[in-house]
Amino acid sequence: MKFQLDALEPTLQYKLLAATVVPRPIALVATADEHGNQNAAPYSFFNTMGENPPTLVLGLQEKADGSLKDTTVNIQRSGQYVVHTVDEGIAEAMDLCAAEFPRGLSEAAAAGLTLVPSDRVAPMRIAEAPVAFECERIAMVQVSPGRQIVIGKVLTMHVRDGLIDPDTLRVDTAQYRPVGRLFGTLYCRTGDQFELPRPTYAEWKARQE
Repeated sequence: MKFQLDALEPTLQYKLLAATVVPRPIALVATADEHGNQNAAPYSFFNTMGENPPTLVLGLQEKADGSLKDTTVNIQRSGQYVVHTVDEGIAEAMDLCAAEFPRGLSEAAAAGLTLVPSDRVAPMRIAEAPVAFECERIAMVQVSPGRQIVIGKVLTMHVRDGLIDPDTLRVDTAQYRPVGRLFGTLYCRTGDQFELPRPTYAEWKARQE
């Protein structure tokens, strides 16, 4: 089976990509408008893309009516935002934040999440999130009228106490329990894990002899 994606409608392109590039981490993105109103919305076109500077990338899309989402407008205006990772404990609240709330109404507050001041950016952060990245925009790339990619630099990282060993910086995966996005209304837990040690070339060669 073969698909020429440029011959398909964008909705079908999205369906194929979102259903096959899985699981995807979820970014619950907090922004603030010019009046200080707090906004929170989840995005699963999201990942880290490197260090020095520590870089996160978000894929933002327009609303169904073609207008820009609050997250896009707010990042365009201020260049500041907070990316939160999502664990099992806040998964339902994250899902509610995806609803079309009226502009100016805080999705995080409606979902029962606690907003606390950030250290270096204006948008507030969500206290219940396991990890929060305070970010400033490096660049926004408009790839189509309805799709923009935001490249951001992480300024400050807040981590729930007990989640990372302060000496080794290793994450306690049993405590973290992040969730991933599949497609449609399907998500996944990350409790079923396996270890896959990477062999060196010399080890691989020895196995062939």
